[in-house]
Amino acid sequence: MPGGVPELRALRKRYAHGMTTKIAVSLPDELVAAARQSVAEGRAASVSAFIAEALEGHGRYGDLAELLADMAAEAGSPTEQDRVWARRALGLG
Repeated sequence: MPGGVPELRALRKRYAHGMTTKIAVSLPDELVAAARQSVAEGRAASVSAFIAEALEGHGRYGDLAELLADMAAEAGSPTEQDRVWARRALGLG
């Protein structure tokens, strides 16, 4: 197949411009196993891609936490009634 398999093309596209540094990190065995399992199941193109996505997600969650803190500071924390409404609206109870 020209250009390689779709997963490799996607990986090359993802890292072609932004991958500049290779590092070594130590991780708990169970996290490494989870990353490898994700690759084996096709949910990640590589362990490096899995870790990069996790770090990106961490940044997004940090931004979300900051947004929620700003909203709470401006409008006050949600009441228990607000939480009940939200659970119902999300179909959680």
